[in-house]
Amino acid sequence: MTLNVGQRVRLVADLRLAGSVTPDGEPPEETGAFAASLALAAGIEGTVERVDEHHRQQSQEVREYLRLKSLLDDFGHQMPPASRKQLDEQVGALEEQWVAYQRRMLRVTVRVRLDNGFVLDDVPEEAFASA
Repeated sequence: MTLNVGQRVRLVADLRLAGSVTPDGEPPEETGAFAASLALAAGIEGTVERVDEHHRQQSQEVREYLRLKSLLDDFGHQMPPASRKQLDEQVGALEEQWVAYQRRMLRVTVRVRLDNGFVLDDVPEEAFASA
């Protein structure tokens, strides 16, 4: 499901936010002086304020797969059978990395302002469903 700015959404699972907090006006080096925990129940609704797409970087194996696959597609029909077979084997050996990359190629995060006033930022879109 792809979320859009302005769309009404609801949280699909309970969340627990935990970490250190700094009182307003305190210097940053005092971070960690207080600990805090906040629980948000599934079903809380809010509005999407921002959608960010993060493209994952290609590994060396993925770049090599793309290079060899392009070579095979463009010139494979002109290659001697032995060379084509060798290139086919090289592409086949890298295909698993290519498939894995395609599955995780795009990561989408959102910023949602919940109706209770809290803002969740940089949260995977899978944490929300349409309201």
